Amino acid sequence: MNINIGNNMEKRKAETIRSWEIVFPNDANPQQTMFGGKLMAIMDKTAGIAASRYSKRIVVTASTEAMDFINPVYVGERTVTSAKVVWVGKTSMVVKVDVDAENPLTGERRPCTSAHFNFVALDENNNPASVPPLLVETREEKREYQIAEIVKKQAIERKKQIQETQEKGDD
Repeated sequence: MNINIGNNMEKRKAETIRSWEIVFPNDANPQQTMFGGKLMAIMDKTAGIAASRYSKRIVVTASTEAMDFINPVYVGERTVTSAKVVWVGKTSMVVKVDVDAENPLTGERRPCTSAHFNFVALDENNNPASVPPLLVETREEKREYQIAEIVKKQAIERKKQIQETQEKGDD
């Protein structure tokens, strides 16, 4: 068994993963706009692929931040989902995901939503596993890293509050 300790691993550059979908009538509500949950599932899957490719491990979603939908996606349009690891801890990663809608006739794109997804890498026994440190070089990568660090801290705090609330409810 090959065991890697976080600090002994070589830093790795993250790649952007893109996925495309066409919105069909069964993906939409009566207003002919895509279900938010359907779009979130696509985002989670694309983010999971980005995290798995980065870590070279199986990953699971730990949390996601609040998500706002800026523009709707209509039936017949395409979505392009872009995901990239922007922050790495010992066993976890934050992946930034952006979604644009594209008109198939004009090619015109408009932003729909963005969010950060938190993933944990797993070993062959489904235990958290170390991931390589992230190589952060450009100004944009540094900015994204700082934002993701805040997102990660907020997720940890949210989890702590949920656990405390559940413990109080057990009394």
